[in-house]
Amino acid sequence: MPLSDRDYMRSSPPPRRSYRRSLNLDFGVNPVMALIIANLILFVAVLVSPNQLFPYGSGQVISDRFTYYLGLIPHYFPSHPWTIVTAMFIHAGFWHIFGNMLTLFFFGSFLYRLIGGVKFLLVYFIGGIVGNALCLLLGNDLSLFIGASGAIYAIAGAMVVMVPKLPVRLYFLIPVPLWLVVLVFYGLWSIPGVGGSNIAWQAHLGGLVVGLIAGFLLRKRIRLDLYR
Repeated sequence: MPLSDRDYMRSSPPPRRSYRRSLNLDFGVNPVMALIIANLILFVAVLVSPNQLFPYGSGQVISDRFTYYLGLIPHYFPSHPWTIVTAMFIHAGFWHIFGNMLTLFFFGSFLYRLIGGVKFLLVYFIGGIVGNALCLLLGNDLSLFIGASGAIYAIAGAMVVMVPKLPVRLYFLIPVPLWLVVLVFYGLWSIPGVGGSNIAWQAHLGGLVVGLIAGFLLRKRIRLDLYR
């Protein structure tokens, strides 16, 4: 019998690809960067949109059609149901989008590498939607709710359960554990009245609760040896 016909001389069969990998559920796209790009595109669209006055409430106006048709206003929600999602992609100004996208880039990139694209997007969108749903239930009927804060808080909530001791640099300078950042900033800004009248604490609270639950469920399925 030639050597090539013997079992121990034959090359081993290629490893079986996982069902998840064979379906390519992440589609080869970084979801964090895709979300950032989508937010930036709409932010620029708001900036270049011609000024138009869209009155709502008692003497309040919105000056561009993107914010008016994509932002969440509880009074108009029955006729604009899509806004429970689209409001997550509209921001009020530079510092609003800068803070959210900076956090999404750093925290989101870490969580994406930890749990994968599909689970990351589920945490992000469920957190944002639940946060906006609380705005509908607990917010003023004629208030405008915009921003990705609910989704961002969901990411932070998931991470603080999964890697509470992850070292982060507060203001890029002071090294502190992640749990302290989430407790002091994200936790406080989820309390009614803290942070000012323009802070949608409802979105923060809803997103944070979703993230904490998601982190608990995901941590049981993923082996974590670092930053516990």
